[in-house]
Amino acid sequence: MTTEPVLEIADLTVAYRQGEQWLPAVRDFSLRFAPGETVGLVGESGSGKSTIALSVMRYLPQARVIRGAIVFQGRDLLALDAEKMRAVWGNDLALVPQDPLSALNPSMRAGEQIAEGLRLHLNLSRDESERRALSLLEMVGLPDPARAAASFPHQLSGGMQQRIMIAMALSTEPALLVLDEPTTALDVTTQAAILDLFRDLIRQRDTATLYVTHNLGVVSQLCDRVAVLYAGELVEEAPARALFDQPLHPYTRGLIDSVPRLRPGPRAAGLQAIPGQIPPLGQRPPACVYADRCPLAIAICHKERPPRDTPEPGRAVRCHRWPEIQAGEVSAGFDAEVAQGASVAAPSEPLLDLESVSVQFADRRSLLDVVRKRPARPVHAVRDVDLQLGRQQTLGLVGESGSGKTTLARAIIGLQEIHSGEMTLLGARLPSGLAERPLELLKQVQIVFQNPEEALNPFRTVGQTLRRPLMRLRGLSRREADAAVARLLADARLPESYARRLPGELSGGEKQRVALARAFAAHPALLLADEPVSSLDVSVQASILNLLGRLQAEHESSVLFISHNLAVVAHIADQIAVIYAGELMEVASTEALLQPPFHPYTEALLAAVPRLDPDDQPPPIRLEGEVTGQAAVRHGCPFHPRCPRFLGEICVQQRPPWQVTEQGDRIFCHIPLETLQAEQRAIFPTLVEEEK
Repeated sequence: MTTEPVLEIADLTVAYRQGEQWLPAVRDFSLRFAPGETVGLVGESGSGKSTIALSVMRYLPQARVIRGAIVFQGRDLLALDAEKMRAVWGNDLALVPQDPLSALNPSMRAGEQIAEGLRLHLNLSRDESERRALSLLEMVGLPDPARAAASFPHQLSGGMQQRIMIAMALSTEPALLVLDEPTTALDVTTQAAILDLFRDLIRQRDTATLYVTHNLGVVSQLCDRVAVLYAGELVEEAPARALFDQPLHPYTRGLIDSVPRLRPGPRAAGLQAIPGQIPPLGQRPPACVYADRCPLAIAICHKERPPRDTPEPGRAVRCHRWPEIQAGEVSAGFDAEVAQGASVAAPSEPLLDLESVSVQFADRRSLLDVVRKRPARPVHAVRDVDLQLGRQQTLGLVGESGSGKTTLARAIIGLQEIHSGEMTLLGARLPSGLAERPLELLKQVQIVFQNPEEALNPFRTVGQTLRRPLMRLRGLSRREADAAVARLLADARLPESYARRLPGELSGGEKQRVALARAFAAHPALLLADEPVSSLDVSVQASILNLLGRLQAEHESSVLFISHNLAVVAHIADQIAVIYAGELMEVASTEALLQPPFHPYTEALLAAVPRLDPDDQPPPIRLEGEVTGQAAVRHGCPFHPRCPRFLGEICVQQRPPWQVTEQGDRIFCHIPLETLQAEQRAIFPTLVEEEK
């Protein structure tokens, strides 16, 4: 077996142009990849991860390499011209991007996109390339390769699109695979299946892999080594197990502590978020780049750049104080924020009460249906949901993409008409449509969306954005609203000067802080948070979750928190509702949901959450196929086509009963609770992580 690296990056410095200057975004970066080795590259947004990935791909249209070398299979890629690079891209070097839909050609069928590359790079005939494309689609686990090959990208789910991209990337069996956040936009069950696929294919082909991500759980489960990047500098490199057992750089410690764990008790303490943010280009200090945020910074940290030290073979670190950290003489952790959640009121009538709420959409009619004047079939997006949310409590709503989470939230906020059922807020009927709701009711329900880029008007300043609900919903004068804007910014931990900034001048985390401040501006009784942290890196996610908890406590609001990440929901929620194909599968307190018995769907969601400790991962439970809609499953349990504990005909023909535990938790399943508990305890002895 060869000991030569597949890829060696040596002293790489990459700069972007601002005005007349070239400002380094990556500085003196070095990393080696052995054949078959998977290296995780982690760090916050803006740390330079994608710049390194694109440098390896030799695709830097807005940047240039100042110095360094990228040696791939003995050739310096930086010295190759465009013609020679095209051969490398097609045969030896492949990229799987974060967003497969934007990377796929929308006008070409998926199978033809794969076949075209095979004809170009492997000189296959049309028939051979089409057969090989189908074989590749079968290899990546698509249940119906022929249908997927004949589909356009928009006709496929996100998980299927990403499998198409993986098939394209592996079609020529490259020596190096670059994965740039390939599972960030996927729910946990799809992510788990994609990671399994990567793991198997990489092992089979002995492919070296650069895995760029901010998800430390994924890195722990998939990667052999980890490189930690901060402000364009490699601050730590180590084997994955050694790095998670004992990080030697304070930044690595901060990232690990920012990750929410699968445990209840959110009222006790917040997450240990890293204060501050990465300095922008042109403002990075010549000494230690992390000193201004570091809890261990001393005088030398602000004066001298730390050298790249090697504490032991296979490890590297840039920190003046790593020997003290290794010896256990100092701790690099931050103190967690206290009292991050609201103080739960005594049981009383619920703030929000949903009774048998259903939402229907009309299914698309075929041409024959139109000719014969057949009405469109109704499709149940949400079906007979009974749910209550108490005052000053947080209810987590979890499920895969397509399970009906956002549809239910849109019905509560008034953006989606309900087909049947009743909604009650503060003891009064909540009309289905926005037009029927008076102003007083409108301000009681506010929402924070997943993507702050789309939620904020790019042409309005932050001050204008925050002033609008203050004047329209609370009736404040212009002068009163301006004073209130300053208080809102202070509450969101943003400087008052940000009132004059446009959204384009803010980071992703800052935009989400503005969105939260706007939502709480009307002093709502209920806040709907629809995946508000799913697109943020772990440190920013921690600070936003802490901010949400603090604002909730100050305004004494209730929160419906929607997510597919059970670890995040378990951290922030008092109670969790699990929804599948528009129907509730389980409703339980957070503590009860993290311990058997739980619904088989909940079991699959819990098993799919990647944990920081490689030894803590339960046996995999992989769900085949996609979320099945009610148009396909008309009887029995909606989860039965994918259920890992399928009983047979009873699950197909009979609706499951709601079984209630002694604690009042509800599980929608035919399997007796005693049986579930006995079988699941063997797999999940406990999911409640004790405080260390």
